[in-house]
Amino acid sequence: MRVSGSPKPPEDCPHINTIEGMKIRRVCFDHPDAVKLNGQVQREYAERYGDNGDITPLTPAMFQPPRGLYLIVYDDRGAPAASGGWRGQDANEEGYADGDAEIKRMYVIPQLRGRGLARMMLAALEDNARAAGRTRMVLETGIKLPEAVSLYTSSGYLPCAGFGPYRFDELSRCYAKPLVLGAEFAPTPVTDTGSGYDAR
Repeated sequence: MRVSGSPKPPEDCPHINTIEGMKIRRVCFDHPDAVKLNGQVQREYAERYGDNGDITPLTPAMFQPPRGLYLIVYDDRGAPAASGGWRGQDANEEGYADGDAEIKRMYVIPQLRGRGLARMMLAALEDNARAAGRTRMVLETGIKLPEAVSLYTSSGYLPCAGFGPYRFDELSRCYAKPLVLGAEFAPTPVTDTGSGYDAR
């Protein structure tokens, strides 16, 4: 979190296709609107899993271009409606591969779900990560988040080897999607995708 000064104001992203009445803007991960939505998604994780939410350590620096991005969708009243970001990863002991872009904090407020905001956000993140030179999009979700599993599998994501702090958790599911030709990977068979909502 910032300890002094004011958060950088949101920046419009006019090049991104948006849904009528919605605006998508780049923000810092510690912007007040990002903090607000992050708190909401963490509460939803806690309710669904019966724990304290996602334990993955995240900092604003992880989402700074060109090795990351954080976006918020604003409605026609200027209120934050959805969020999502990606952070660059390379091969390490947690199972990531060189060129990975990891999706984090994909979230749509309950009253606006079913309007295509998640798909809009996902496409924007993929396009940006590809332009930044990342070769594979990856994410971790869970069997108690069925909407997420449905979103990602219908968007070209396939099960992959586990990574991150939940890689040994039986409730976790990891998915990946190549961003460029030649970045193929061998999908990991998964027999039970269970239920889930968004990428933690």
